[in-house]
Amino acid sequence: MNAVLEVASPESLMRSGVAQSRRKHKVVLYNPADIFFTMPLALVAVASHLDPRIYDVRIIDGRLESNPIDAIAPHLDEAICFGVTVMTGAPIKDAIHICRAVKERRPDLTVVWGGWHPSMFGTECLQEPAVDITVQGQGEETFCEILDRLVAGSSMAHCAGCCYRGADGEVKVNPARPFKNINAFGEHRYELFDVERFFALKGKRQLDYISSQGCPFRCAFCADPFVFGRQYAGFTPQRMGAEIEALWRKYQFDDLNFQDETYFTYAKRVAGVADELIKRKLPITWAGTMRADQCYRLPEEVFAKCRESGLRRVLMGVETGSESMIKKIKKDIKLEHVLFAAQRCKKYGVDMHIPFIIGFPDETAADVQASLDLIKHLRSISSGFQTPIFYFKPYPGTSITQQAVEGGFSLPCDLEGWSDFAFVESDAGPWVTPQRHQLVERFKFFQQLAFDEACGWKQMLKTAAKWRCRNDFYGLPIERILRRWLHPGPQMS
Repeated sequence: MNAVLEVASPESLMRSGVAQSRRKHKVVLYNPADIFFTMPLALVAVASHLDPRIYDVRIIDGRLESNPIDAIAPHLDEAICFGVTVMTGAPIKDAIHICRAVKERRPDLTVVWGGWHPSMFGTECLQEPAVDITVQGQGEETFCEILDRLVAGSSMAHCAGCCYRGADGEVKVNPARPFKNINAFGEHRYELFDVERFFALKGKRQLDYISSQGCPFRCAFCADPFVFGRQYAGFTPQRMGAEIEALWRKYQFDDLNFQDETYFTYAKRVAGVADELIKRKLPITWAGTMRADQCYRLPEEVFAKCRESGLRRVLMGVETGSESMIKKIKKDIKLEHVLFAAQRCKKYGVDMHIPFIIGFPDETAADVQASLDLIKHLRSISSGFQTPIFYFKPYPGTSITQQAVEGGFSLPCDLEGWSDFAFVESDAGPWVTPQRHQLVERFKFFQQLAFDEACGWKQMLKTAAKWRCRNDFYGLPIERILRRWLHPGPQMS
């Protein structure tokens, strides 16, 4: 094939040229084009675990380049590996395009895919000839070992945590790599990408930061239990305090956005981080992910401490207002937890972003109405609460998707199909009737109009929208037509 050779045993790595090399080996990492401008933290994580004395890492972001190939090309001649982080959906299309272009220029260059999609479809991704190795789960140690083996000219056999195509062309699956405490991984090197560029794209000096990996919960619509086996590890408060202060002194950000799957998992750690931020007197605000039951169990003094340290908003996925659907999707919360969290956030002046999902298999009209009713109630509590509505997409690797497949639903069968698999669009899935889709789309418009701030002539529309929501009357949407006429362009939920 190419650089994935099968000539040496893993035991020979310590005697290899990796440690003896007098020159750095160039590694090119690529983040595919997408519609979001979250900082490329997945690539930063794997790059930061590499020894900078041995590896010279370059991160190219397809979201920032008008022609990514032109940005990648100057580094290819000296590169020993081209790594890509791949999310399910549109990023796959760009990843394939870029990797094929890379292979045209360097057929011998080893291409490695990591991220969510290769973690779930490790062997399937290798059907693409431009991909040589896929990484499953945590990538820090696995990618480091892959590079060490490439430098040593060693086989990928028994390299835990990856799949690869051998010299005979056969796809081979290695054992899984045990989940590791992330405090053993290197400090994240933000200098590997243009932080200021992302501040400009975001329109604010907001720094993205991931303080943990995994999630101990079992939500049936989420792939995390499949990828990480419900395991969880987080940075210690002391490490976070030191890193965040160092990053603030370097980049002078105003807001810190925790991108954890669930930030508020352990109250003791949350309290410790808040203490660190307060002690260091950093002039920042921050936002984090929280489950409703976590807020319910969190001691009030800890929540108050979080507010003192700068907590401005929590992202709390409720998904549904139906008790029966909560059980079906294994959310493991109660509606009383949701209402408790809302009242606590209102009390402390903390905003909430509360996403809902419509269109689960077997969801009834009564289930949908329960969600709409809860949304209206939450929006009435505080003007700082937002309740976007999304449609269920059968994400691969989730138990609810597996049940749908067993019931006759067909998932994409190749990378091209998965690349058309969109997650942030208003098109409903197969379990939503046209009538229900129309109801939800109209409700999304009117609840936004009813509860968002308004003045002048918009106040009249707001009053009318409140009446509609109170009476669940969404027919003849004249206001929607008027709004679109006065403000053309898509209305984001």
